[in-house]
Amino acid sequence: MQIPLVDLRAGYEVIKDEVRAALDEIFEGMQLTIGPNVRAFDQEWAAYCGSKHAIGVGSGTDALQLAIRALGIAPGDEVITVSFTFFATAEAIFYSGARPILVDIDERTFNMDVAQVADRITPRTKAIIPVHLYGRAMDLKQLLSLAADQNVAVIEDACQAHGAVLDTGKKAGTAGRAGAFSFYCSKNLGAYGEAGSITTDDDELADSMRQLREHGQVTRYYHPIVGYNARLDEIQAAVLRIKLKRLDRNNQRRRELARMYNELLAGVPGVTTPEDPGGDRHVWYVYAIRMAGGKRDALREALTERGIGTQIHYPIPVHLQDAAQFLGYREGELPVTERVANEVLSLPMYPELTDDQVTYVADAVKAFARR
Repeated sequence: MQIPLVDLRAGYEVIKDEVRAALDEIFEGMQLTIGPNVRAFDQEWAAYCGSKHAIGVGSGTDALQLAIRALGIAPGDEVITVSFTFFATAEAIFYSGARPILVDIDERTFNMDVAQVADRITPRTKAIIPVHLYGRAMDLKQLLSLAADQNVAVIEDACQAHGAVLDTGKKAGTAGRAGAFSFYCSKNLGAYGEAGSITTDDDELADSMRQLREHGQVTRYYHPIVGYNARLDEIQAAVLRIKLKRLDRNNQRRRELARMYNELLAGVPGVTTPEDPGGDRHVWYVYAIRMAGGKRDALREALTERGIGTQIHYPIPVHLQDAAQFLGYREGELPVTERVANEVLSLPMYPELTDDQVTYVADAVKAFARR
């Protein structure tokens, strides 16, 4: 049996006719950038998230970068975030000239350790970027209170958390000054290419980010500021509109699959399954187990031999990446992050995954553990 980590073709088969019809309509009209689909998706995504504004952009990295820029974060400033995340979280901070201040994670949730944040705030701190890793919404109440007391902006990195619900009762991406989303092809809400969005309730901030996404112009060819080429295109917006209608249903299927994995892998020697917070708190973009005893890579090889796709999200934390060495972090400074990065392994997870396929994957993990 061959089971990929993500099966984009299976997802496409469900919506193929709708996608082709939408593309035909776009190519008949030939309005390819910031046209009717982009404007409609911005409205529909904002409504889904419960946000006043959504600004479609070219990627999740664009979303983070524009939010940071619109908040006026600049060289000499500091932004607190985690090291256990995709590199783009820190990359967007680097682009601004600000310095990432990296903190450790909670070993139970893999999300930011708020106690460490309080210790790292300085007069130079301008923002905090919590990451809702793997689709699990971070508990934000304490962090939001801390940020408000210190007059520090919160930018949510919700790039993996489409539809996840916060402890505030709101959807991920709507509790801070801005929320950044990625619609990379493998995401719960994924385009057929690159795409992203920024959510905010701040009218002035929204206007600024709309201007920034289109070379800093408000009227065409008049550029009061230097912006970016960060537009969402019509093709991706049309695909996202079709997929958005199925997002809640697909997220629910992911929850069912995660529960099934957890039940089947309970008590397997050396394997730690991810905590299920219940309700809509987790949307399971990634289902990652931990394999103890230095056996993670061997387990991955064994699963590959059985035709099972896996991935490591993420093998090298930001603070140990070559590109971040100038920050001065050393191995051992973020022990929980480093321990988790050495043990996590992502198993197949997508809505079209069958119960039989999950059982096959779980049986392969158990067979390895018994060796």
